Amino acid sequence: MTQSPGLTGRGVGRLGRDGIQVPRSSSTVAADAGEPAAALFVQRGRMGSNLHPRRQRGVGGPHELYFKNLSKQKQIMEKNGNNRKLRVCVATCNRADYSKLAPIMFGIKAEPQFFELDVVVLGSHLIDDYGNTYRMIEQDDFDIHTRLHTIVRGEDEAAMVESVGLALVKLPDVLNRLKPDIVIVHGDRFDALALATSAALMNIRILHIEGGEVSGTIDDSIRHAITKLAHFHVCCTRSAEQHLISMCEDHDRILLAGCPSYDKLLSSKNKDYMSIIRMWIGEDVKPRDYIVALQHPVTTDIKHSIKMFELTLDALISFNKRTLVLFPNIDAGSKEMVRVMRKKGIEHHPNFRAVKHVPFEQFIQLVAHAGCVIGNSSCGVREVGAFGTPVINLGTRQIGRETGENVLHVRDADTQDKILQALHLQFGKQYPCSKIYGDGNAVPRILKFLKSIDLKKPLQKKFCFPPVKENISQDIDHILETQSALAVDLGGTNLRVAIVSMKGEIVKKYTQLNPKTYEDRIELILKMCMEAASEAVNLNCRILGVGISTGGRVNPREGIVLHSTKLIQEWSSVDLRTPISDALHLPVWVDNDGNCAALAERKFGHGKGVENFVTLITGTGIGGGIIHQHELIHGSSFCAAELGHIVVSLEGPECLCGSHGCIEAYASGIALQREAKKLHDEDLLLVGGMSVKTEETISAVHLIQAAKLGNAKAESILRTAGTALGLGVVNILHTMNPSLVILSGVLAGHYVNIVKDVIRRQALFSAETVDVVVSNLADPALLGAASLVLDYSTRRIY
Repeated sequence: MTQSPGLTGRGVGRLGRDGIQVPRSSSTVAADAGEPAAALFVQRGRMGSNLHPRRQRGVGGPHELYFKNLSKQKQIMEKNGNNRKLRVCVATCNRADYSKLAPIMFGIKAEPQFFELDVVVLGSHLIDDYGNTYRMIEQDDFDIHTRLHTIVRGEDEAAMVESVGLALVKLPDVLNRLKPDIVIVHGDRFDALALATSAALMNIRILHIEGGEVSGTIDDSIRHAITKLAHFHVCCTRSAEQHLISMCEDHDRILLAGCPSYDKLLSSKNKDYMSIIRMWIGEDVKPRDYIVALQHPVTTDIKHSIKMFELTLDALISFNKRTLVLFPNIDAGSKEMVRVMRKKGIEHHPNFRAVKHVPFEQFIQLVAHAGCVIGNSSCGVREVGAFGTPVINLGTRQIGRETGENVLHVRDADTQDKILQALHLQFGKQYPCSKIYGDGNAVPRILKFLKSIDLKKPLQKKFCFPPVKENISQDIDHILETQSALAVDLGGTNLRVAIVSMKGEIVKKYTQLNPKTYEDRIELILKMCMEAASEAVNLNCRILGVGISTGGRVNPREGIVLHSTKLIQEWSSVDLRTPISDALHLPVWVDNDGNCAALAERKFGHGKGVENFVTLITGTGIGGGIIHQHELIHGSSFCAAELGHIVVSLEGPECLCGSHGCIEAYASGIALQREAKKLHDEDLLLVGGMSVKTEETISAVHLIQAAKLGNAKAESILRTAGTALGLGVVNILHTMNPSLVILSGVLAGHYVNIVKDVIRRQALFSAETVDVVVSNLADPALLGAASLVLDYSTRRIY
């Protein structure tokens, strides 16, 4: 009798009555766990967080427990119809999924009193370029019922789609002839999607292996699609189980078993491995002194994955260690990767062995004793952890996988130096063995799960949706609700919140002084937002989300203020999104006030429909935003459009940023206030018709008033400030070449003519045609904050 690899070395036991195996001792299958064999399976197919079952209480010895469970299984089979065996179809598509399915197939074959096994082979198993790997199935003494040639060659996106279509054409006839009770499908390959689709449409139960996991490419979408088609699920980790539950799958149909390949991995270390190393790597190679490389194309970014493979090979050549390179799988882009290998002469390089396939038992020994495994294959982050071999995971193909401490991620593998540095860090290390994906006892659990399936139960699967509130009955007021946003403007002096409609109408506005401390500021923001949200109901406004405009450098992706201006204290490294979203249960967007002004112009102002324009805010400071090809520019570190800090004079006045000669040091409200105070201290500010009270603070307003009343020095200061702003605009024109410049803020009207004059005198001829206008928006900061919400909520991408 062929044994399951998961039972190898565990003591199978004698044949009891009815040909059923009876355990020799109380530690038959779960010797490592210290559990009785029949107690290996947890009630209702559950498994503990460490993949070991709980002991069942109130039950007799191991033999009594074994036959009690066996009796239950026989009752289920009698319900299924006169002790009829469960007819199981296992369909395997490639070398990788066979390594997971083979232990289950051995287990099914070892219990012929319960199961009939039909094996269907398709996909890259049958292609010579990929090793004709169906032969290893024959070598394992499995009868292949059907061979289906389903791969359309081309190794591009279209070929993958055509392959799925070809499989869908051929599979119905096979399934009609086999009439299986259940089809076992593994993983996330496009072939597996065709299998699951065919079985589901033909009303055949599906058991999906390794659902609920997260990787990072199109495989995720395929895996989750198969999950929705499957009736039963075998997952490998607690996180995967939780993902399946979150996807509304029935908890009673989910088995947390561990990965079947671990049944073989954890029983394979004592085999002779030196002969395998010599056969595949070379006679003179020692353990821990070679590398195994296995890299596949990323179908969502083929061009980058080919470039990354080229950089990997260059790094391996430079590293100068013996390396076993396995050919990539059949996904789109694999042909180009093979061309890269041949272009670099890998197949003839003395340090490299390039192979299409290594039998799984031998592959286990090679990775177990390697100095390092490199690439983007799932086996690197899953199976290799069982041996503590160092792994370098390149790119994003496995970005969401759970990994042990043996894995070093190089997600931006965009230079040879990064990969080479990772090799120096990892090569030759030895890490603790990881059992994240299994404890070596998955197959017995899966067989138990299969035996528990009641074919009399309805085939139609049910989804366990979380409870939701009942829909409110609609009335005319509900239908006519005004879609709106909560807009928040955090200025240096005031904190303002407004309800803003889709048309840019400020329905209601609330203003308070901006507190000086972080705690008080957050508390006030929440209080004002909750008050506004409550009032919105009375105003028949439906709040879609919260948009926040704030000074400083902002990471809009995370909703975090990275660095604040000096005008807002205690406002660096502040997460604004989380507390406000948690309190209001609304989505929250955050951006810099200059960017918000540009967004306001794009949606409601002069920038509407303009492809390329720049907004400059002239207020307490100088800020701005850049719209290029209708999109807001943030820059690589969210520092784009800091227009106030364009330097226009090397020896100019000091700016708040610490530099000298910035536009802000000349043209901001703070700069004008500084100059006004100097004039006042020298008794040169006031002219006829002006008066200043003793307690009154001198500000930019006084300087502007003096200039209007004919104060020549005040006029000169304003002209210098406008010239500095104009020179900054000229620099912007020569850099971005926008068709429109919008001046916004309280000082815009005083500067616009001077700026136009500077452009006429200083700009290149081709840039002179730019339009310079003053914003007609009454409140660009609030409107811009609102547009963060309104654009996104109405599917505008920004």
